[in-house]
Amino acid sequence: MLFCTFFLKAQENVVVFAKYDDMSPQFLKNNDTLYVVNFWATWCKPCVAELPFFLEAEQFYKSEKVKFLLVSLDFSDQLEKRVLPFIAKNNIKSTCFLLADQDANGWIPKVDADWSGAIPASAIFKNGKKVHFTEGNFESTTDLKKLINNHL
Repeated sequence: MLFCTFFLKAQENVVVFAKYDDMSPQFLKNNDTLYVVNFWATWCKPCVAELPFFLEAEQFYKSEKVKFLLVSLDFSDQLEKRVLPFIAKNNIKSTCFLLADQDANGWIPKVDADWSGAIPASAIFKNGKKVHFTEGNFESTTDLKKLINNHL
């Protein structure tokens, strides 16, 4: 169930999902598109440091069947105070979600059984299945692109 959509500008939006199971159909699609899903938060310094790599990679793959999804794990009451201003300040035009599901012990293993819950974390999905999971941050756009190329 999608419970709320907020628009800051026509190009900057965040869709808020109450539950992981409501959000996962956005990337668990049985098609040949590669979905790169990054779990991050505005308060996470390593997350913020690696976001430019995702934005650069997204531009690089814009003509490919690769879709980038940025999933904020900020609390939903921080949407207007922190998340939307952060997205505007950093000119982020990527698809952004805020996952408000507080049952982390329930949804984290659905992403990856070995995920400790630490962020940043990224998963790659293709044909409705997870094909890769990384806990920790990327050091460069090149590192991220190498990983993506392995799954194209």
